[in-house]
Amino acid sequence: MLLAVDLGNTDTVFGLYDSGNWEHVWRMRSLVQENEAHYESKLRLHFLEAGLWFGDVETVVLSSVVPALTPVILRMLRSLFGEDVIVVGPDIYPALSIAIDHPHEIGADLIANAVAVSTRYKENCVVVDFGTALTFTTVSKDNKILGVAILPGLVTAVKALFANTAQLPEVPLQLPPSAIGKNTVEAIQAGILLGYEGLVKSLLSRIRTELGGECMAVATGGLSSIIETLRDEFTEIDRKLTLDGLRIIGESLRA
Repeated sequence: MLLAVDLGNTDTVFGLYDSGNWEHVWRMRSLVQENEAHYESKLRLHFLEAGLWFGDVETVVLSSVVPALTPVILRMLRSLFGEDVIVVGPDIYPALSIAIDHPHEIGADLIANAVAVSTRYKENCVVVDFGTALTFTTVSKDNKILGVAILPGLVTAVKALFANTAQLPEVPLQLPPSAIGKNTVEAIQAGILLGYEGLVKSLLSRIRTELGGECMAVATGGLSSIIETLRDEFTEIDRKLTLDGLRIIGESLRA
């Protein structure tokens, strides 16, 4: 049994993989003010409710993009599963090279995403991760991360608009009936959701042009299913893509 832990800016996702399936996926808020006891108690409860024992877990893989929380979660994992926790970094998976200026700057979650698509597909691919940040990670057919584009995620954009304007409310992320909003809520939804729809299509088109040919796209992240009109842009939408990349890394190091 393998436990993959994706420590993100908003949530930390725990995925338990066994016998070819993700048997359980649990999500917790990433709270930098909490200590390891907070996360341990929540994880213990999940294991208890699932009828599982920590000793059943043979491999633990951690990716983190929250440096302040990394030691907290790492201490918690080591106390429950032993010292041999795999921590994802730029040199963790030799079959994937990172062809950017400073490989240590790339997020561990983006490395996991790239590992997943480079294993599944043998062609140029862009992973679009709809999370706290919206990221585009370009992976070549010969297993190289060529580069990344990063911008604020959908929720981040809405919260920034709400926090920095006096009269605009925080609105639900739902597609509006028209690009011409008839009220404040529809106006914000049109600007954010339809604006991001155009942004994603435009950036994917530009990446494909710069690569000089075909390039498939895969979507992941907690918000990957929100913009329904983007579905045709993607070969696959897989919310567990990051977890699957962590699984592949873990299995490769335990082989």
